[in-house]
Amino acid sequence: MRIEPLRRKHIRRCVEIERALFPGDSPWSAGAFHAELDSGAYYLAAIDDEGELRGYAGLAVTGVPGDWETGVHTIGVEKARQGQGIGTALLEALLTRADALNAPVLLEVRTDNDNAIRLYERYGFTRLGIRKRYYQPSGADAFTMRRPATQTQGVAG
Repeated sequence: MRIEPLRRKHIRRCVEIERALFPGDSPWSAGAFHAELDSGAYYLAAIDDEGELRGYAGLAVTGVPGDWETGVHTIGVEKARQGQGIGTALLEALLTRADALNAPVLLEVRTDNDNAIRLYERYGFTRLGIRKRYYQPSGADAFTMRRPATQTQGVAG
């Protein structure tokens, strides 16, 4: 598995994965992925040895030099490949980018997504609060989580 910049040629596969992962919560459209790439956000693809996209992740960067802030917009790994370290590799790559900017990282995660919450906590994220009915149309709640700027890369604890 290799991590590389997400390209427009990957978007159709991203949309397929989105639909499988988030059927009840308005999965991202091709237009949404194109808009993210157009905005200059930092997007990555996890590509297997056969050249197939198996996951993707995106980090928005806002602010000015010396006062950056970042936000994880998405991490998605196809269901059949979950639990194989792909999501972890994508998260580590996003955090490396945030660390290079000395920027804190924010994200939202479904309150019932225990695997993702544990992953984020291992990488130094803490819960700031809850956003009621954040995911639509399901109405699922989300935790807002934050990781301070520049931490040592690696798993806490």
